[in-house]
Amino acid sequence: MKLRAIIALSIGLFTATQAMEQPSFHTKGTPTGKPTGPLKPGQYWWHPEISPQGPLMILISIPEQTMHVYRNGILIGRSTVSTGSKGHETPGGVFSILEKNKTYYSKKYDNAPMPNMQRLTWTGIAMHSGQLPGYAASHGCVRLPYDFSQLLFATTNSGGTVIIGDGKTPVPRLASNPGLMLAPKDFSPEMVHALAKNDYDWNPERSPEGPITIVITSADKAMYVYRNGEPIGRAAIEVNGRGFSSHLGNHVFTMLEGTTGKPSRFTPNHEEARWMRVTSEGKPVDADSLASRLNFSPDFADKLANELKPGTTVIVTDYPVVRKPVADTKYFAGD
Repeated sequence: MKLRAIIALSIGLFTATQAMEQPSFHTKGTPTGKPTGPLKPGQYWWHPEISPQGPLMILISIPEQTMHVYRNGILIGRSTVSTGSKGHETPGGVFSILEKNKTYYSKKYDNAPMPNMQRLTWTGIAMHSGQLPGYAASHGCVRLPYDFSQLLFATTNSGGTVIIGDGKTPVPRLASNPGLMLAPKDFSPEMVHALAKNDYDWNPERSPEGPITIVITSADKAMYVYRNGEPIGRAAIEVNGRGFSSHLGNHVFTMLEGTTGKPSRFTPNHEEARWMRVTSEGKPVDADSLASRLNFSPDFADKLANELKPGTTVIVTDYPVVRKPVADTKYFAGD
């Protein structure tokens, strides 16, 4: 009988612990497979393997009630949120993560549970798990789906940057209207002007050191190069094929040590690198097959090859990365 009682007590304590970690009235969250497009309350997208290295940046859009998470300038996650209601508005601006606590109870609001709390101010503004009704409903905090709050908590560090865009406060990188790639602080329209065949921009001095992520998009017919979270280059690309055959699919590759010993198809001054496929959406393809469908400036290819190191990530996508600048702001975001 004692053993049964102990087992029953243990189960009860475990259940209570689980309930404390995920309150019943908090939104659990539902993963979705799309990095773009509208999200229903509680939906999120999370793929940190797309950009495994580099600085993390979190953008929260009050107008869109969404959060976008970037690493090395590339979108790795997004989620619906619920920010402050009228009279309790979440402030816009640039914040740092001041404190992290997986199990936290509000000292201000009747000991309310706030799992995976990440404090942004010492006056009561934080990110944490909560209820997402589909509109701004909090007392100023940024509520997240419970599952997503766990994933985000495990990825961030104290001191990390969080930018909240309210559509009014002039914050950098268009936090109120984010997209697939992070715009630089010094963004100007010239940075996204249309590129003619074999055109390219190359400014490695913007970020001399750090991990490189390359995004190749068939929709934009362009290649974008980020290092340490900053754009350092882009080039026009041509994709062999017409109509749907010009689509590349959605894939992620990482650069391995060594070379194949064969000359690069893009620049005769380098040997072909070795690549491993990390993930593919739809029919898996190898890096060589995809590369055979691309054409871009050999001069740009040579400059880029000089910078590549093992661990470089290449994202291939049919999603558009660049969209037009929003009319009422000088900042830019892709989608």
